[in-house]
Amino acid sequence: MNTAAKPRRTMNLNLGPQHPATHGVLRVELELDGETVVKATPHIGFLHTGIEKTAESKLYYKVIPMTDRMDYLAPMSNNLGYCLAVEKLLGIDVPEKVKYARVCLTELTRVMSHLVWIGTHALDLGAMSMLLYAFRERELIIDLYEACAGQRMMTTYFRVGGLAYDLPKDFDKRVKDILQKVPPGIRDYERLLNNNKIFRQRTIGVARISAEDAINCGLTGPSLRGSGVNYDVRRANSYCGYEKFNFQVPLGKNGDVYDRYLVRVEEMKQSLNIARQALEGMPEGPYRAHVPGVVLPPKEDVLSKMESLIFHFKIITEGFHPPKGAVYQAIEAPKGELGYYISSDGSAKPHRMRVRPPSFVNLSALPKMVEGGMVADVIAAIGSIDIVLGEVDR
Repeated sequence: MNTAAKPRRTMNLNLGPQHPATHGVLRVELELDGETVVKATPHIGFLHTGIEKTAESKLYYKVIPMTDRMDYLAPMSNNLGYCLAVEKLLGIDVPEKVKYARVCLTELTRVMSHLVWIGTHALDLGAMSMLLYAFRERELIIDLYEACAGQRMMTTYFRVGGLAYDLPKDFDKRVKDILQKVPPGIRDYERLLNNNKIFRQRTIGVARISAEDAINCGLTGPSLRGSGVNYDVRRANSYCGYEKFNFQVPLGKNGDVYDRYLVRVEEMKQSLNIARQALEGMPEGPYRAHVPGVVLPPKEDVLSKMESLIFHFKIITEGFHPPKGAVYQAIEAPKGELGYYISSDGSAKPHRMRVRPPSFVNLSALPKMVEGGMVADVIAAIGSIDIVLGEVDR
């Protein structure tokens, strides 16, 4: 009797790059034994915008529109991280009104990003109506974007030293409307999904990653906190005055898809709470710092004062020259730690710019999550990481 073990026959399967559940042009090479994932290898680079290298050929202020296009679901978060890095390089501070406005808008950006995530993630798992519900609330925030910046997505609203324009006159009313209408929507999502039998079967115990493995993989954001690790850049390395705000950092226990879902839902509630505090505590004052030669003067001054016109012309045509040195500035973006490293050689353009994007780093944990699981769970795992390929292939 031949007792020799038969060699295991596996099949290689490409998931993507043209696949709606890969959330962009991502190819995952899967080695399958039946429906069990033996090995998963993410392949990136199909988008490859080259934003980091292109930034090194542009004046500092001209880089801001490019940051919008990395995580295009959280443009103001991208703007904020870059502007804070350049302001640190220049050694300038911004008015208190600017800090509160930035906090308010980036927290609403977090809600907006999570709304797209919950809609698309639930759609991946078969809950088709969730996308329509989530976009219903997202539209309110998009309308606020348009009122502030004149753009619905690629806002380029934050500028080095402040904001592009002063807050619109109906800013308070619009934000209060969001704070009133979005929480009932979140309760709708919870009623639809929390105890939904199919959703729970597709998420509980699926794509688990331990706290130790999550740390070793460099996970940040909800993907890390879903494994119970209490790390949030807003608390660990506060910026924009976050130490003045009261909020909870939601944590999971099991590190599975369901926990990452619960963490993001609770984060939306906390972000709305922070936005409310920012709105109520926002002081009066200028919407940009007064740093001639570095920060553009207000448009009304440019049209009426010769000195302001000269500074405007020189900044636009020649830029400004930060001192030699290097800085790293991180923020808590919707997907995790977003960091900008900028090296200055004293010229008007960044000598080097490198970005630490959460989507790119978090994606590296996908094999750890899915190997040993079922091929259908790969879809749930990718969605639970919440990646945007513009940020991965920057």
